[in-house]
Amino acid sequence: MSYGSKVRFADRSTPPHVLTLVLVASMTALTMNVFLPSLPAMAAHFNTEYRVIGLAVSLFLAINAVLQIFVGPLSDWFGRRVVLMSAIVLFLLATLGCIYAPTVESFLFFRMCQAVVAAGMVLSRAIVRDVVPMNQAASMIGYVTMGMSLVPMIAPAIGGKLDEWFGWQANFWLMFGFGVVLLGLVLTDLGETLHTRKARFSEQFRGYPALLTSYRFWGYALAAAFASGAFFAYLGGAPFLATEYFGLPPSTMGFYFGFPAVGYLFGNAFSGRFSTRFGINRMILWGCVLTVVGISIHLAAYLAGLSNPFLFFAFFTFVGLGNGLVMPNSAAGLVSVRPDLAGSASGLGGAIQIAGGAALSALAAALLTEGSTPLPLLIVMVGTAVASLVSILVVLMRERQLQGTPDALT
Repeated sequence: MSYGSKVRFADRSTPPHVLTLVLVASMTALTMNVFLPSLPAMAAHFNTEYRVIGLAVSLFLAINAVLQIFVGPLSDWFGRRVVLMSAIVLFLLATLGCIYAPTVESFLFFRMCQAVVAAGMVLSRAIVRDVVPMNQAASMIGYVTMGMSLVPMIAPAIGGKLDEWFGWQANFWLMFGFGVVLLGLVLTDLGETLHTRKARFSEQFRGYPALLTSYRFWGYALAAAFASGAFFAYLGGAPFLATEYFGLPPSTMGFYFGFPAVGYLFGNAFSGRFSTRFGINRMILWGCVLTVVGISIHLAAYLAGLSNPFLFFAFFTFVGLGNGLVMPNSAAGLVSVRPDLAGSASGLGGAIQIAGGAALSALAAALLTEGSTPLPLLIVMVGTAVASLVSILVVLMRERQLQGTPDALT
């Protein structure tokens, strides 16, 4: 019996509907993207520098990475449902704190607390692994993230308009409303999908050495970390360039921010359609190659004098396309290294990915000061894309060396 034939919406005795999984996975995407056009206005509101308010991106990612280490084991111990519902409630409280924060310091504190939405991405992948066999996981994750990719496609445009009409706080009210709707959806549609739990929380961490000594785990984790690192660097630097270099208003900036998400949508569609046929390693390799080629062409075009804002942002479609191939397939690889530690693997792999993203986002923001050009950002992105390609090539070479031996499975 297929997954779809077993699903009944709003019936917790059946697997969750794909729409529920899409919205759960979208928690992080919305929280990370919708307010980006407001960053310059927020810097003015709190009377601070862009590099300080830019910490709202990098600190969020850093705490997100730390929490992912614990979300997986907690869900393997307590279950997916209770951990997810607790995370949504904490997110709602943190969002209210952001809205009413009197100082930039208090805002950044509550912004870090919002990182509890890490549970959404970690648990959506683990739930997929709970309800479908391993060879279908990459395809289903691809479809889930394809739906999720609509959020960063439209969220910045909506956020830019909300900022112009009502001020930057409106974006955080949108996050709050999304969280309320999602909590209701989880309560009615998402039953517990984990039926074999670890007896003790510490057992999950004792499983980490098995993951950290697996070349497959590191290959998938680093390929994802560096591929997504190019996108996180973009998140850290693009709002500054849009405002200071290109002079774009928030609404136009929000529209242009949708280009990477368009690519991500198509990349995830290809993953959902072809991962089972071609295998996850080949899909990851193609995604890494596309990212390297796309950003390299972008850099060459800029050096050739093509600095039109439309073309500048349109080139980032290649980054999204590559990420759409790499992310779901590397996620499926991570949770399949040790299926009995799927939650822990998803959390640890996500932590590695997001920690690298936080560092690259902070680096991009730090490199861009008054009078900066896009060149530093593009150089950082090319470097991370190449590192992603090297990571998956090492995995492929290692698999060829160990093919036919027991070690080839680890």
